Amino acid sequence: MAARGTRTVVVAGVPAGLLQDELLADILTIHFQLARNSGGDVEQLTYPTRREGVAYVTFDDPEVVERVLKKDQHLLQDKRLPRPFPLTVTRYCHNAFLWVTSTLNMAVFRDHLVLEDLVEEMRKQSPALSFGPLQRDGQIAVQGSFPALRVLREFLLLKAKSLSEKDKREGKSHQRPRRKLQEHRGAAETRNSTRDAQREKQVLVLDTDIYQYMKCFHPKAFQGNDLVISGVTDGDITTVCIESAGSKAGAAQGLRARKMMENYSVELQKILRKERIGFKEHSRAEKQRYRQLCERLKGRYPRVLVIPCDTHLDLVGTSADVFGFAEEVRRRSR
Repeated sequence: MAARGTRTVVVAGVPAGLLQDELLADILTIHFQLARNSGGDVEQLTYPTRREGVAYVTFDDPEVVERVLKKDQHLLQDKRLPRPFPLTVTRYCHNAFLWVTSTLNMAVFRDHLVLEDLVEEMRKQSPALSFGPLQRDGQIAVQGSFPALRVLREFLLLKAKSLSEKDKREGKSHQRPRRKLQEHRGAAETRNSTRDAQREKQVLVLDTDIYQYMKCFHPKAFQGNDLVISGVTDGDITTVCIESAGSKAGAAQGLRARKMMENYSVELQKILRKERIGFKEHSRAEKQRYRQLCERLKGRYPRVLVIPCDTHLDLVGTSADVFGFAEEVRRRSR
C-alpha cells in the first residue's frame, strides 16, 4: 500500500465549535466519501487536531487525493450546519500555515459606514475566511489562510483610502483660508519633514512563523547597505518595516529588499509545515529535557526551526524534516 503521507490531505476551514467534534468528523467523512465531491473510501479522519479548524483525511487510494485536490471548491454542507462552509484542501506534504487568526479593529470605519454592512461585504469578498461576531468596540476575529487574510487586508486598505479621499473632496469647499503659521512652528515642521524625507519606508506583512524561519535560514533577506529593517510581531502576523535612504538609489534598494522577502515568503509558504509538541507535565525539568533533546536532533535536521514556548514546542520546516523530527522527539521522550 502507498505511504500514508501520499494518501493524506489537510483540510482547513472546518467550522469548529458549531457542533460536537464527533458529529463534525462524521460530516467531514461523508463529504470526502461522496462521488460528487470527487471523494472515495476514507481510511481515517483525524479531527480535532492541534490546530483549530484543521482536519487530516487519509484515503485508501492515493488516486482519490489527486481527484480531491483538482476539485475547484469544497463546500461543507449539512442540514445541521447554519450555512455551507468553504474548505481549503491541500496535500499533506504542502501543509504549511493554513489557519491564521487575526483580530481586526473596524472602529476606524464607524464614522463612515455601518459596521455590520461592512462585515457582510467582507464575508462576500473573502468567502474562504471565517468571521467571528462583531464586538461592541468594533473588533472582529478573522480566521483563514494567510494569503486570504492578506487579500482582505488589501481590500480594507483600499476602502479606507477611498473614504479618506472622499473626505478630502467634500472638505475642500468648506475650508477657510488658513493663517500663516508662526515662524518657529514652521521651522519645526520643516525640520520634521526634512527628517521624514531622508528615509523611505516599505511595509510588508508576513506570517510570523515564516518571518522567524526567514530570519534564521535566510538572514541575507534582512540585510542591506543603508537599510534599517525591523519587525513588529502581533500573534500570527509580523509587520516588517524597511527604511532606506530617501535618494532614488535608496528607494530602489528598499523595493528590492521587499521584493526579495515577498519571493521568499511565497516559496516558503509552499513547502513549510508546522508541528506542535505539547508538554505533558509543564515542569521546568521536562522543558529542559525537551530542549536538550532538540539540540541533539538539530544535527540530523539542520533546517528545522525549533520555537520553544511555555506549554509546547513548535517545529517549522519541510514536511519530511518536521515529521521525522517530531517522531523522534515523541519516541525519545516516552
